[in-house]
Amino acid sequence: MRAVVFERYGEPAEVREVPDPEPAEHGVVVRVEATGLCRSDWHGWQGHDPDITLPHVPGHELAGTVEAAGSRVTRWRAGDRVTVPFVCACGTCPACAAGDQQVCERQTQPGFTHWGSFAQYVALDHADVNLVAVPNGMSSATAASLGCRFATAYRAVVQQGRVAAGEWVAVHGCGGVGLSAVMIAAAAGARVVAVDVSPHALDLARKFGAAACVDAAAAPDTAEAVRDLTGGGAHLSLDALGAPATCAASVGGLRRRGRHVQVGLLPSPTGTTPVPMARAIALELEILGSHGMAAHTYPPMLELVRAGVLRPDLLVTSTLPLDAAPPALAAMGTAAGAGVTVIEPWR
Repeated sequence: MRAVVFERYGEPAEVREVPDPEPAEHGVVVRVEATGLCRSDWHGWQGHDPDITLPHVPGHELAGTVEAAGSRVTRWRAGDRVTVPFVCACGTCPACAAGDQQVCERQTQPGFTHWGSFAQYVALDHADVNLVAVPNGMSSATAASLGCRFATAYRAVVQQGRVAAGEWVAVHGCGGVGLSAVMIAAAAGARVVAVDVSPHALDLARKFGAAACVDAAAAPDTAEAVRDLTGGGAHLSLDALGAPATCAASVGGLRRRGRHVQVGLLPSPTGTTPVPMARAIALELEILGSHGMAAHTYPPMLELVRAGVLRPDLLVTSTLPLDAAPPALAAMGTAAGAGVTVIEPWR
């Protein structure tokens, strides 16, 4: 098969021929029809993830058709259209037994713990626990966007953030995750403030339901700007980018007893990120993390998509052939992202 491969962190990846994967007894091989280009892939390419072994094929946000299934797989067969959360759970550890597959103790992640979906085929573990059927009529490009960014945003806003109608929600960073969060919070009846440095990203945020926008490149203090716009601070705020400044601004923009959800990864040389904990104590803020979404919790989200309340298809702003993936991956470190870019490996 053809796949995007890199052999050294931060150095150009290339498309080359590599062996086709084989399914594990409990797993499947999926013919990849679409795979999202996500900032997490860029972090992996930069060497920010300790699970990656070189040489490596990135990609974790995908949809396609089951090509082959292992002998212990009972729910899926060749020809089934599927997507998958980026966290593939084992199904048997205590976290999985409690229904918390998104924090599985023995999780695997395509594109991180093993070769991923920037390829024509990808192997996925524990298929009966992790695969999600793609609804009839949903394109593979749309389904691919669900596996990481849209599902991650849905859990962050609805399940972890406990959004309520009428609340103010601030979203810091309007790439794929952030714009998904804007759409989901607005659909829940919240009033959304979108924060980004890109005018194009803010325009998309308005399109997807943001009631107000803050240009972080022009505002001297984005936290203060959010507090002013919301009359005292957001009830719920997300750092959807993953940077010390956006994390601090998200916490700083909350009102009393507000809720901060950290979604974006926060790499740093020391492994720590300064957080204004004095404010968290004084205002009794909640500091929460959010890490993907378990496959068994997809149905309510998919029903909202089916009903047209949520439109993840509108978030897909560009599609690329596999040969264009290496430079697009490298560009994520410098170019402001807006919307979801999808790679189609068979183009």
